[in-house]
Amino acid sequence: MAETLSPIVKELILKAKIMNFQAWFPAHPAASIALFQTADQNDRWLSDEELESIATAAPKKAQFIPVAKIFRDHAADIVDQARASVLQKFPGITEPGGGLYPEMRAEACWRDFQHFLRSISYAIAGNVPDYLSQQGLHFMEALYLELAVPLDAMTAGIDALAEASRPYLEPSDYSQIKPFFQHLSSYLSHFGQD
Repeated sequence: MAETLSPIVKELILKAKIMNFQAWFPAHPAASIALFQTADQNDRWLSDEELESIATAAPKKAQFIPVAKIFRDHAADIVDQARASVLQKFPGITEPGGGLYPEMRAEACWRDFQHFLRSISYAIAGNVPDYLSQQGLHFMEALYLELAVPLDAMTAGIDALAEASRPYLEPSDYSQIKPFFQHLSSYLSHFGQD
């Protein structure tokens, strides 16, 4: 897939980093923020050891560390359920003429769902509801518009990720973490409207 991307798209992909860890000071010490940043730069989930270190360094912010672990441990199932929901809501989207055709477009969408869930898990682990980078979102919007990504399906996908996570959580936890998903879907729903 990489060979088919234009130089503009490749540059936008590098700049479309949605997390704003700078805003996490002083609630989290620099060493904890470095753990989040390193995981994000390497597109990986936080390990148990990293989450424990983060919880120890900022115990008042550690309430949702168990939720971040649940998301990590059940990410494949949550993303699969969100994908199924999007395919049901948008029949034909992966067929010729659909917004996620050919298959490589659909696969990129499902990877973005995984990325969104992982990013939201960082925000939940840090208990930072306002976690988005305005600059990163600007580049993500430009990327999605350049690639003609079906924005309605992506927004529905974030909502579906939230819903798919519900069975893994206590109702009180779900009601408190749902706004982390809504924060991102709210921004995506406005892409292309300025």
